Amino acid sequence: MSAARETLDLKARLAEESATINLALGRVVRERWGPADRGCAAAIRYALEAGGKRLRPVVCLAAYRAVLRADGSPGIYDVACSLELIHTYSLMHDDLPCMDDDALRRGRPTAHRVFGSPCATVAAAAMIPAAFVVLERGATALALDADRRTSMAHALGRAAGAGGMVGGQVMDLAAEGGRPDLFVLEAIHRRKTGALFAGAARLGALAACAPPETVDAMGAYGGSLGLAFQVADDILDETGAATVLGKDAGRDRVRGKATFATLLGVAGAKERATAAVADAVAALSGAGVQDDVLEALARFSVERDR
Repeated sequence: MSAARETLDLKARLAEESATINLALGRVVRERWGPADRGCAAAIRYALEAGGKRLRPVVCLAAYRAVLRADGSPGIYDVACSLELIHTYSLMHDDLPCMDDDALRRGRPTAHRVFGSPCATVAAAAMIPAAFVVLERGATALALDADRRTSMAHALGRAAGAGGMVGGQVMDLAAEGGRPDLFVLEAIHRRKTGALFAGAARLGALAACAPPETVDAMGAYGGSLGLAFQVADDILDETGAATVLGKDAGRDRVRGKATFATLLGVAGAKERATAAVADAVAALSGAGVQDDVLEALARFSVERDR
């Protein structure tokens, strides 16, 4: 099979998966924040219905199927949706004036520009407990035992919390205007971006009742994929156009953020992204996991144009 054919197949799969994830997210939104709810509920609906790649839920689903070798229960979509709730809340907070102060997200005005910063802040925070409720519902639908459901809640909490995404956001803010070296920059983004991808792959494996060594390999895969994804984001911020990205380009340079592109140059950043993809695939191979979709997703993380 040619590389072009593989890419075409992956794009079709991503479109199909995103559509199914959007349907599942729509059910979550209707159940928790119906159209009669106003104020901050409207901001939640606005943010969740804005679209996006849904890549973290897709990674979760791919990890689940790689272990199970079947589609499995529809409950896995609730597990996947819990990741998108966490991701979307983090984007809403990232966009706030006290953080990155962005005007565009997913091709639309950011939530705080539409609803105001106080409403956007509270709306984003409301998605955090909702994510754990949705995760528990999915794990229960999968008929997982109490220990495994607890492990899944811990995995999501670690990925999203001070040792993961939030900790990376804190480090990122502290580094603004400074000149962190490559070691520090990777430490920031292995948390800020990589941790939630690692959590996505771990959740998929846990939901499929994988043994601990496979769960850990999936986590390593997701972490390296997330790093590659962030390096590619830094390159796109330097080279992409807002009309394609769906957000303003060049914002990192304006805010004085150190990025892989500014630290290594675009060519050097591409080399680092390629190496991270190789690390992701090696993590799978080391655990005896062979899955074309997971490998293609790792490559997609650096080949995308938005």
